[in-house]
Amino acid sequence: MPSQKSYKKIVVKIGSSLFAAGKNKLDMALVNNLAGQIAILVKQGKEVVVVSSGAIALGMSILKLTQRPKELRQLQAVAAIGQHELMHVYKLALARCGLNCAQVLLTWDDFSKKRYGNAKNTINTILKFKALPIINENDTVATEEIKFGDNDKLSALVAILLDADLLVILSDVDGLLDKNKQVIGVVGKINGQIKSLACSTNKKICVGGMITKLEAARMVIAAGIPCVIANGSKFGIINAVVASPFKSGTIFLPVKK
Repeated sequence: MPSQKSYKKIVVKIGSSLFAAGKNKLDMALVNNLAGQIAILVKQGKEVVVVSSGAIALGMSILKLTQRPKELRQLQAVAAIGQHELMHVYKLALARCGLNCAQVLLTWDDFSKKRYGNAKNTINTILKFKALPIINENDTVATEEIKFGDNDKLSALVAILLDADLLVILSDVDGLLDKNKQVIGVVGKINGQIKSLACSTNKKICVGGMITKLEAARMVIAAGIPCVIANGSKFGIINAVVASPFKSGTIFLPVKK
């Protein structure tokens, strides 16, 4: 596994639970804090790509919905209403740090052979412009994400697509917990015992839970990319993970590339 000094390209996944956290409203202070941390990494010469959930959560907030819609067409409409607000939030937060951002909406089809290279080249070109790619699933047309999970797997696919050096998955949990509710610092292999520790999070706003996070980790470590699951609400967590990945959250060790 590369040292933190060689973490040149970093993919950060931000979960929808961080946008609402049970309060059904945006925590702008937290978003500003995350943006500030990312700005520090960019100033250090690192390339950062954000995969962000939150469109449905913000759409629910705009519409004052207390329960996540169950019908697919309603979910897609709520996502469409919330997506522009999601980008507006990032634009404001990043502008305070002197950064521009770009919206990139992807579907699973964008990872097919015909479109794989185009998605990769576009994101890399955005990075060359010193702008921050904000990637989300195109919820209005891609039903797989809404029906089956969060953006965890998407963040893994993006990390593999870009040959990233590190995937950081931020949620409202401190990491993978053992049976005594203590954080497991290092996972060398995702086996049946590790999978049995997976648990779900707030079903009102997110449906990924730890199960999809483990699947994302499994995907990237198989591609030789380390993955850290950590609590995004902790002050300075992104910078802490990049500086010392063994000291924050749960790190999943990669196999040899």
